[in-house]
Amino acid sequence: MQHNSTKSSDVAPVRESFSSRIGFLFLSAGCAIGLGNVWRFPFITGLYGGAWFVLIYLFFLFLFGVPMVLAELACGRASQRSIAQSFDVLEKPGTKWHHLKWFGIAGNYLLMMFYVPVTGWMLYYTYKAMRGDLMRIGGEGVTEPYRLFYEDMLGSVDTQVVFTAIVIIGCFSVCAVGLVKGVEFITKYMMGALFLLLLVLAGHSMMLEGGKEGLEFYLLPNWRRLQEAGIGNAVYAAMGQAFFTLSIGIGSLAIFGSHLDRSRTLLSDALHITLLDILVALLAGLIIFPACFAFDIEAGAGPGLIFLSLPNVFQSMSNGRFWGSLFFLFLSFASLSTVLAVFENILSFAMDLFGWSRRKSVLVNLVLLLILTLPCILGFSVWKGFQPFGEGSNVLDLEDFLVSNTFLPLGSFFYLTFCTSRYGWGFRNFLAEVNAGTGRKVPAFIRQYMTFVLPIVLLIILIGGWRARFFG
Repeated sequence: MQHNSTKSSDVAPVRESFSSRIGFLFLSAGCAIGLGNVWRFPFITGLYGGAWFVLIYLFFLFLFGVPMVLAELACGRASQRSIAQSFDVLEKPGTKWHHLKWFGIAGNYLLMMFYVPVTGWMLYYTYKAMRGDLMRIGGEGVTEPYRLFYEDMLGSVDTQVVFTAIVIIGCFSVCAVGLVKGVEFITKYMMGALFLLLLVLAGHSMMLEGGKEGLEFYLLPNWRRLQEAGIGNAVYAAMGQAFFTLSIGIGSLAIFGSHLDRSRTLLSDALHITLLDILVALLAGLIIFPACFAFDIEAGAGPGLIFLSLPNVFQSMSNGRFWGSLFFLFLSFASLSTVLAVFENILSFAMDLFGWSRRKSVLVNLVLLLILTLPCILGFSVWKGFQPFGEGSNVLDLEDFLVSNTFLPLGSFFYLTFCTSRYGWGFRNFLAEVNAGTGRKVPAFIRQYMTFVLPIVLLIILIGGWRARFFG
């Protein structure tokens, strides 16, 4: 395959290669695996009737997720660059696709502006659970003290700044060591620990007395529950969850494709990343639903499920301090895996575009992220009067909406159009890159689906998200 651009930037710099395929898969999956799997998926499943929602979600995840993961990985591997220069290398002479780099990197920064503080919350809860403080603040069946604890944490600028700084400094310190010796090395162990914690917690939760009803709710489809939740609402929610859980559209996966050689096709990698993402979400459900039913907690309790309801479960549970600590440690690992992956993308952007050393990129972005996370932190205290979506909303809601409902679907639409349009990279080039090497091949007939069907679906998600926010 020949690249279309004749720019001098076509001569790719020497890039680190992953030490193993499992390192690539864990790091790429770690980017996708995060709060969408372990926080949003369980409560939205509870809201929309359980098992039927899970089946619909899995259907859409393969329908949307795999082609979009392929698009990002292919652009990264073909160009051997991050989003900073991948479009420059692959676009046809005279076209303007390279301007999308600014859209993509803005999405990465905006994601980290609220994701890093929320990761700090997870670390804070882990710290408090390990100390035993979290288990001592309420009595069995009492949730009010946990609500006050949560609100006190959000209102404390000092607490949020400290734990946000720990996340930023800790993750950039890992990135500073390098892709292989730093990010890949730590992520492999952290993801291994994540899956071990998932299995231990799921096994314990399923053995709780009264947890059988939770398993039935989660695993046995019940048409009546789906009808009560609203079939149309459930389908749209599953469509959105399947799309957003992979964090596709802002080049956060393309960077890892740029470190791959062309010895193997990309379809298996895209499937494995998607399957790992699914596995974490499904296991998170096996932890939460049996526990909710065992201790009479509303499974569809909404975003507060983890912070307000589940601490009460651990309070009521034998050895609750131990299990609570493991649970919040698991949440922290899931969040940190995403932060590390996106930080690596941000650093690669600076190194590819400006020619900075890794050390300079780390120092500049460390300071920058410390500043950029402040609006989210201050939005719960000093700036709590700023309510962009009305009563009860805050800066985090605005940042989350912009990423989830604008940057991800619109960025995915751009990636898809670039890979399929003759005015972009072109489907033939895309297919040749995806199928280069040994392994499973993507059939050519997928062109019609990726060119005409999937872009319409992405626009439906984009318009639907805005409509639900402002007219719902």
